Amino acid sequence: MAPSLSPIRSHHVAVIGAGAAGLVAARELRREGHSVVVFERQKQVGGTWIYTDHIEPDPLSVDPTRSVVHSSVYGSLRTNLPRECMGYRDYPFVVRSGVSESRDPRRFPSHSEVLAYLQDFAKEFAIEEMVRFETAVLKVAPAAEGEIGKWRVESTENEKTVLRDEIYDAVVVCNGHYIEPRLAEIPGISSWPGKEMHSHNYRIPEPFRDQVVVLIGNSASADDISRDIARVAKEVHVACRSNDADTFIKRPGYTNLWMHSMIESVHEDGSVVFQNGKTISVDVIMHCTGYKYHFPFLETNGNVTVDDNRVGPLYKDVVPPAFAPWLSFIGIPWKVVPFPMFELQSKWIAGVLSGRIPLPSKEDMIMEIKTLYATLEAQGIAKRYTHQMGITQFEYNHWLASQCGCSETEEWRKEMYLTTGVRKRAHPETYRDEWDDHHLVSQANQDFSLYA
Repeated sequence: MAPSLSPIRSHHVAVIGAGAAGLVAARELRREGHSVVVFERQKQVGGTWIYTDHIEPDPLSVDPTRSVVHSSVYGSLRTNLPRECMGYRDYPFVVRSGVSESRDPRRFPSHSEVLAYLQDFAKEFAIEEMVRFETAVLKVAPAAEGEIGKWRVESTENEKTVLRDEIYDAVVVCNGHYIEPRLAEIPGISSWPGKEMHSHNYRIPEPFRDQVVVLIGNSASADDISRDIARVAKEVHVACRSNDADTFIKRPGYTNLWMHSMIESVHEDGSVVFQNGKTISVDVIMHCTGYKYHFPFLETNGNVTVDDNRVGPLYKDVVPPAFAPWLSFIGIPWKVVPFPMFELQSKWIAGVLSGRIPLPSKEDMIMEIKTLYATLEAQGIAKRYTHQMGITQFEYNHWLASQCGCSETEEWRKEMYLTTGVRKRAHPETYRDEWDDHHLVSQANQDFSLYA
């Protein structure tokens, strides 16, 4: 006798975080029939896109007792992807008619426009009714030893006036990864007298007026912030590990901005020596060196670890086999188009939890992860790049879409992502305001008319 299809099961699910990942996870879980509670420590949705003037008292953000600021957005930040490409698949990031004049209609808008879009999305799909605001998650752990499928979530609400200890069937972690800084190691730094900080605590250029500033990093933030600061600083020097040892290039269009190889050492007289042999007296070193995955609330008895920024083991960057599918992570991959990927990951995990989409056996998932790790090692790729995707994101998204039974990433979206990357490398100053992919924009708008 053929086995009957198991009925779709509904579960009680906790979602940690109401940023771009948590919002779409909540929507997809509810669409699939689950009951959802979203835990959000801030007063509003939006996660890392909520700008604040506040910075942490420790400029390097290493003091574990510091009061943590949950945003790394700086004042001048604009997206480095066009809005058509960025939005969720069925809720396009378009300029909406009838909204206030304070909105930013540019193709590469400011952070405030992204936040407004996420707020619109939350309103459109009535997500806020599932969110507990000003609620910090203290602990997420299996509810009982050896029992898989029940999770204990301890939280405090309104500055510890309400303590909750609850049981959920599943937990979806969407707490982002732009809060806990990674720092470069610099020989001699303990006796260097200048100011050190991480870009997590950068907001505006004014404090750097007439100073000599060194930024370390090769990221979008190093690129943006170096130009931002160059408007007021005496000199700006960008040190980058991936540059050749003899690199020393003045940035076109600037009289005070140079690219260097990495810092070789720093000294107690305030000097910084680069691998290219240059020595400069410096006021500030800013680490634009990215962030660590950080889950201080999660207790898994060593079943999920963060090792050199590899979160693992995770099947498809989402599910740890030991707890599959009752614990999952949305938004781990980087160098991706984030929102549409969060949407596909969320659809997948919602369908897996309901029993509609099957997972491989625990053994098969572990085998696939081991194969991936072995491949990365054979290619000489460090653990910290495990979750970096780039071009492979489209194959990954295609796999998720096929599991979920939904359409794969639109060709125009892929092409727009790739052509933007080419333009950004060729014209870093102007790519946000000058483009020639009008045919892709009109293809996008054609698709968007289906959702209008």
